[in-house]
Amino acid sequence: MFPGEGQSFALTLYTDAYVIRGHVMSRQRRVTDVLNSADHEFLVLTDVLLDEYGTRSMAVKADYAQVNLAAVLFAQADVALDPVPELTTPKIPEQALISIPPFKIVGRIHLAPQMDLRSALLELTGRFVPVTEAAFWSETLGEARTTVPMLAFNHSRAQILAP
Repeated sequence: MFPGEGQSFALTLYTDAYVIRGHVMSRQRRVTDVLNSADHEFLVLTDVLLDEYGTRSMAVKADYAQVNLAAVLFAQADVALDPVPELTTPKIPEQALISIPPFKIVGRIHLAPQMDLRSALLELTGRFVPVTEAAFWSETLGEARTTVPMLAFNHSRAQILAP
């Protein structure tokens, strides 16, 4: 690690065709911060494992891989991090369904308080949006339902977000 680079943590990215596991170097602590504060449209991972959906071949290993963030449907950190109190803002958790083909995600999105649901959804911005107490699956790809403490979905790739 070079001075000022931050820490390395494990990250799993899901695209239309691949599950990509690797490590990312960042000064950020949360997966949404890493994805939303990326200086470029790409993220460079180390110690990468590329696993293509529906194949029986071995996963591909690589020392490094550059992943196009626009191709990422959603991501999850392999270790849940506790929130930093000074970085949190008061939000109201709402149960939501997110359709991001070929996946479906259910969980809690966190919306601004004192707003009606419609207005709160209009205020929901960011390239990647966090979902807590999340579950995801794909009937099309034969991916079983998986439950995770938190994931971040690509807002521009989501077709439906409905509380």
